[in-house]
Amino acid sequence: MLRISTNTIYDTNTNSMNQLQSNLLNTQLHVSSGLSVMTPSDNPAAAAQVINVTQSNGVNSQYATNLNAANTSLTTSESVLQNVTTLIQNVQSEVVSAGNAALNNSDRQSMATNLQSQLSQLISLANSQDGNGNYMFSGTSGNTQPFAITPTGVQYQGNDQQQFIQVASNQQMPVNATGSQLFMQVKNGNGYFVTSAGSANTGSGVISSGNLGTPPPTASQASNSYTITFSSSASGLTYTVTGTDATGTALPATSLPPANQPFVTGQTISFNGIQFNIQGTPASGDTFSVAPSTNVSIFQTMQNLINALNTPVTPGDTASSTALNQTIGTSLGNLNQALNQVINARATIGSNLSSITTLQAMNSSLGVQYQSTIAQLQDLNYTQAITQLTQQQQSLQAAMKSFQMVSGLSLFNYM
Repeated sequence: MLRISTNTIYDTNTNSMNQLQSNLLNTQLHVSSGLSVMTPSDNPAAAAQVINVTQSNGVNSQYATNLNAANTSLTTSESVLQNVTTLIQNVQSEVVSAGNAALNNSDRQSMATNLQSQLSQLISLANSQDGNGNYMFSGTSGNTQPFAITPTGVQYQGNDQQQFIQVASNQQMPVNATGSQLFMQVKNGNGYFVTSAGSANTGSGVISSGNLGTPPPTASQASNSYTITFSSSASGLTYTVTGTDATGTALPATSLPPANQPFVTGQTISFNGIQFNIQGTPASGDTFSVAPSTNVSIFQTMQNLINALNTPVTPGDTASSTALNQTIGTSLGNLNQALNQVINARATIGSNLSSITTLQAMNSSLGVQYQSTIAQLQDLNYTQAITQLTQQQQSLQAAMKSFQMVSGLSLFNYM
């Protein structure tokens, strides 16, 4: 017959109750935390998945933060550029008014004073700062004021590098436009070529900004420069076109209009894919130039216009009034190019803001999915847990009661 010692009974029951108490405590901890997976030992596979999904959710949350920052930066830039757009449009209206022949020198000087004030406003807008105190249009040099007034004019002090923010795993988004791109690198003329009148002209001829013809210039013709020279003949005023290529080599006469073309004021002059007209009556010996467009800052365009308006026009002096009209026409063309530059930048910002809206919706949806997955992996099933807790409590109570009964058994009770 197997004999069980009293110590064995005590040890066995004690170990059993300790295990039951440990299980009960573990279940109580799960119920109080609301988690089914508190340590990897609870469910190794689920614990590993929770770590992976939590990391992915963290990255997604960072992208959400980045998207908000990009949205704030782009929205602020759009607001400033909207003000720049309005200012340029106001300047254009002022320039058109400056061409009124009824104005006198005093009227034009008043306009120049107003334009000087608007130039100061434009420089101030170009030096705008964001909510963090960083300059918006200085490239990646946020602590450097982009534009400074020097004796030679307004100079750009920033760099040409755009700021980018990572808004998705495979996508970076520019959140600014550089000041050099917006305000300094503006193509003059019509954006393809620029026209000008000779400084020694004495007639009343004013050349238009012109535009591309049909077909437009070939690749080799696009870099050509031309000079239109006027002369008088028995049959009337004529003009002859000469030109040079990008290297300065004279163009052959066969590639140009025949010499001594009869001139008709306002009539379109067209050759080699370009076209323009000359209003008024040039004098014999007057010249006009057509050259590829180059970069000119909007600040310089406005300053040239201010200088021209401040220059007195002598009544009856054809040369001075014609020079003013030419400057006004040239300025209007340059301002139009500057306005297009700003509008294009705003269009890019608008496109990026639209992309941000789409990405934010996707980011939010993905965040909900991650949270749902984490909840499925580690959230506690309370019904099941409470049932298990009740069973464990009853088991412990039963074990304790049975131990009490067993520990009270003794042979002496029956003697």
